[in-house]
Amino acid sequence: MANHAVNSGKNVILHLQISDNMASKQDKKIDKTEERIVAVEEAFGRTEQFIEKYQMTILIVLGVIIVIVLGFFGFKRFYLSPKEKEAQSQMFMAEKYFEQDSLKKALNGDGQYLGFLAIIDEYGLTSSANLAHYYSGICYLKLGQYDLALEQLDKFSSDDQMVGPMAKGAMGDANMELKQVEKAAVLYQDAAEMKKNEFTSPMLFMKSAMAYEELGKFDKALTLYKRIKEEFPRSKEGREIDKYISYAEGMSKK
Repeated sequence: MANHAVNSGKNVILHLQISDNMASKQDKKIDKTEERIVAVEEAFGRTEQFIEKYQMTILIVLGVIIVIVLGFFGFKRFYLSPKEKEAQSQMFMAEKYFEQDSLKKALNGDGQYLGFLAIIDEYGLTSSANLAHYYSGICYLKLGQYDLALEQLDKFSSDDQMVGPMAKGAMGDANMELKQVEKAAVLYQDAAEMKKNEFTSPMLFMKSAMAYEELGKFDKALTLYKRIKEEFPRSKEGREIDKYISYAEGMSKK
């Protein structure tokens, strides 16, 4: 019985110690919670002070942002969209002349409809004007006016899978005609890698390789020929590439 009383006493003491520890931990949790609440209240207080101090400036900035956003959407809807429709209707005939190889009429118009150059001047912010830069560049390229071709093509931008690479490739063609072969080779390769596809990429890699051959850089040409074989084996260029690889390998060993 005495041992039982001693054990009971120990259990009571242990229970009291555990209770004290739990209470202590609970008190610490409450303290941390109170600290967080105080920190949040202080942050809100500082924010309120900041807003009160710079209220006028904040309102002005918000007002300017709203005006800019509304102005942008208003500009697109009430100015740019009608202009785009006008430009498209005008460019219809210029594109017709382009297809017929009436390049001067395509560039300068026919007296009734505008040509690509006038569309660029009058509808400069539209996507039609952007496309007119491309058409103008190709017209000048075909007319042998290579500097003007480069000027127009450099102003054209496109994310299109085909047109973007073809435009940069045309810049390569213009540089080849101007005997700037190194620059042409780089442009062809850049164009080939822009939007890789089975049509433009192997064709432009081939042009780049042949430009490097003209410069006597057969090792660079060989690298590009091998890329065509590995990446575009089913393309027209890929099916005929072995003979070009053999030639470049032979020349690079000399």
